[in-house]
Amino acid sequence: MANAQAGDQEAYRRLLEGITPYVRALVAHQIRNSADIEDTVQDVLLTIHSVRHTYDPSRPFGPWLVAIVNRRITDGLRRRGRVDAREMPLQPEHETFVSTDTNSQEEAVDARLVRAAVERLSAGQRHAVRMLKLEEMSLEEASAASGMSISALKVATHRAMKRLQELFKQGDKR
Repeated sequence: MANAQAGDQEAYRRLLEGITPYVRALVAHQIRNSADIEDTVQDVLLTIHSVRHTYDPSRPFGPWLVAIVNRRITDGLRRRGRVDAREMPLQPEHETFVSTDTNSQEEAVDARLVRAAVERLSAGQRHAVRMLKLEEMSLEEASAASGMSISALKVATHRAMKRLQELFKQGDKR
């Protein structure tokens, strides 16, 4: 650590590589969840990086390191406790749409309605919506393909979206 503080990047890399398994073992002794273990190890390494200037080379490195590890473990356990108190883990039975077939009929009807509404737009608006929204082209690509300026595409798309909203509101009233 003293060499790392002096600016030796290779010594710092070796130090971090050397202490990581030890830090992981200390953390795993207190925390069981593997994702939380890795999060805590990364938190420890980031803390070491940010407070490395506080290490006093005249004192042993081990206690300094273990103090940081213990603090990060405690912080992680507190954080996990707060999250667990507020949140419930997602289980497969909580899934709204377990099957891929769930709403296929509604999606087909919606797709037909959208296609019919798009066909009712003016030619320029229809072309802009198809390129930018349905084919997901960038403004630059759509401009090159259509010969329309980027500004004209934006205006046509904006007007088309407003018109589609009106058409769908009219459809809801029927």
